[in-house]
Amino acid sequence: MIKKIQKHELRLGMYIHSLDCPWMSHSFIRSRFMLRKDSDLQEILDSDISAVHIDTLKGLDTQADSTRELAGLAFPAAGPAREPTSHLEELASAREIKREAITLIHALLMDARMGRQVRVEHLEPLVTRITDSILRNPWTLVSLCRIREADTATFMHSVSVCALLIMFGHHLDLDRATLQEAGIGGMLHDIGKMRVPDHILNKPGELTEAESAVMREHVRLGVETLSQTPGVPDLALRVAAEHHERCDGSGYPRQLRGEEISLWGRMATIVDVYDAMTSTRIYSPGLEPAVALQILYRQCPASFDEELMEHFIQALGIYPVGSLVRLESNRLAVVMQQNQGGLLHPIVRVVYDIAAGRALEPFDLDLSRPERGADRVLSSEEPSAWNLDPGVFLTME
Repeated sequence: MIKKIQKHELRLGMYIHSLDCPWMSHSFIRSRFMLRKDSDLQEILDSDISAVHIDTLKGLDTQADSTRELAGLAFPAAGPAREPTSHLEELASAREIKREAITLIHALLMDARMGRQVRVEHLEPLVTRITDSILRNPWTLVSLCRIREADTATFMHSVSVCALLIMFGHHLDLDRATLQEAGIGGMLHDIGKMRVPDHILNKPGELTEAESAVMREHVRLGVETLSQTPGVPDLALRVAAEHHERCDGSGYPRQLRGEEISLWGRMATIVDVYDAMTSTRIYSPGLEPAVALQILYRQCPASFDEELMEHFIQALGIYPVGSLVRLESNRLAVVMQQNQGGLLHPIVRVVYDIAAGRALEPFDLDLSRPERGADRVLSSEEPSAWNLDPGVFLTME
C-alpha cells in the first residue's frame, strides 16, 4: 500500500515509492528504492524534501512490526541474486549480445519483408540475454547501441529501443517477465516499416506530405503483422501500436490522449524519439544524449508523460553513458557509468587536457569520491568540436 509520510518519520527498512519533489531536487539514481543506508536517510533529512511516499507492502510501515524485526525480517526477502558488474566487466558480453542482436533482427525483419512468418521463439533467448545484461549493468549495452555503422542503423534502432525499454522498466522496478515482454515489443515495434516502399523508408531528407502519410501507415501494418504472429505478447503489441501516440492527442494512428495510452506506450514514445534523436543518420548527425534529454523534457507534458520522462532521465543519468563532458578541472572526459553517488556524480574516463591542448593517457575517475581527486561535471560537450569519438573510449578495455 502506498502511503505519504513526512520525512522525519522515515527509518531504515522502509521502501521509498517516490520522493515528493522534482527529479532535479535530489541526487538518487532511483526514486524507488529500499532505504538501507544511514547516509541515504541523512541526505533526505538534510534536503528540501518535505514528504515521501512509501510502499508498506515492500518495506516497513510507520508502525513498527516488532515480531517481524525480531525475526530478522525487517527487509523483504530479496529476489534471485544478480551480481552487478562494472562497465569493463560487462563489455565483452554486451559486445557479443549486440552482434547477435543485429544478425537476428535483420533476419526477422527480412522474413517480414518477404511475407514469411516471424518466429518470435527465436527472439526470446536473445531478449533474455539482453535482460540479464541490463540487470547486471543497466548502461553498458545501452551505450554500445549508440555506436552503429551505416549499414546496420535500421536494425540497431530496434535493438536499442529494446535495451532502453528494458532499462527503463528495470528502473521502475517492474518484474522480469514484464521486462522481457517489453523487450520483444522494442525489437518488433517498427516491423511495419518492412512493408513501406524503400524509396520512402530510405529517403535522405524530409518526406513530402503524401510520403509521410505512407510512412505513418507502418504502425497499422506492424500491428496487423504482429496480430497474426503466434507468441507475440499483448504488451509487445501495445508498444508497436502506441509508440507514435502523444499525450496531447497529436500522435498517430489513433490520436490517443494521456492515460488512454498504456504505460508501455507512453514509455515507448520517449524511448523511440530519444534513440532517433541521438542516432546519426545519412542526412543528420545525432544529438548528444544530454542535449536530447533537455529537448524532450521541454516537450512535456504536451508530447510526453512528464513523470515518466523524469524517471527516464534518472535511469539514463543527466549525463548518460557515452556523453563527452567538461570537468571543473578543465579536462574532457567520457561518462563510463552511473553510480550510487547520484545523478551528478558518474564514473568518467578523463581523456583530454583543455588548457594544455593535448590528449591524456585515459584514466577513470569516480566523481562521487572526492578523496580520489575532487572534480565535477560542468557541462556536456559536442565531440565533433574536439575531434573526439567517445565510442573509442567506451569500448577500450
